[in-house]
Amino acid sequence: MRRLSIIGAGGHAKVMVAMAVAAGIEHIELYDDGAVTDVLGYLVQGGIAALPDIPDTQAVIAIGGNAIRRRIAQQFAHVTWVSLVHPHSWIAPDVVLGAGSVVMAGSIIQPGARLGQHVIVNTAASVDHDCRLADFVHVAPGTRLAGGVHLDEGVFTGAGSVHLPGSHTGAWSIVGAGGVVQGDLPANTTAVGVPARVIKERSPGWHLS
Repeated sequence: MRRLSIIGAGGHAKVMVAMAVAAGIEHIELYDDGAVTDVLGYLVQGGIAALPDIPDTQAVIAIGGNAIRRRIAQQFAHVTWVSLVHPHSWIAPDVVLGAGSVVMAGSIIQPGARLGQHVIVNTAASVDHDCRLADFVHVAPGTRLAGGVHLDEGVFTGAGSVHLPGSHTGAWSIVGAGGVVQGDLPANTTAVGVPARVIKERSPGWHLS
């Protein structure tokens, strides 16, 4: 891949541009609806809607918010979503990495893991054997997923959180930074602490608003 379109121009995009450069991508274009005009010297070409919706467009979404990433992905029917992997990460040969997913520097993904589309494995996170991460999950920096962990669609794991073997976090839930998930957490909740306990519940579909 020699050309990459990046959606977003915030801090997450800055990391993604650096990743793309490290991966040897020669031509980088950005699209964002804000006032930023460039990221690390690479120009913002226009608003998100200006991204050409054609198969020749190879793109990735550089926005950390899971619900926002989902909405943007649904706007484009024909874009080719590509996975971006930092050369200083390690991924086992049998890992399945869905379209549009990102693996950042220092991350490790062990054998048998399956990641859906538009998943973020952030800096220095680890995903151990046989984990299952659904679409639009964000594994924040320093997160540790032990073997066989399941994260349903749209889960966000706070920085430095730990998910013990076989634990399961339901769709669109949030685990606070440093939390330790021991068993199952229901969907549409926020959980914090050691062990992680639910402190907030949301209505199903809250992420669609």
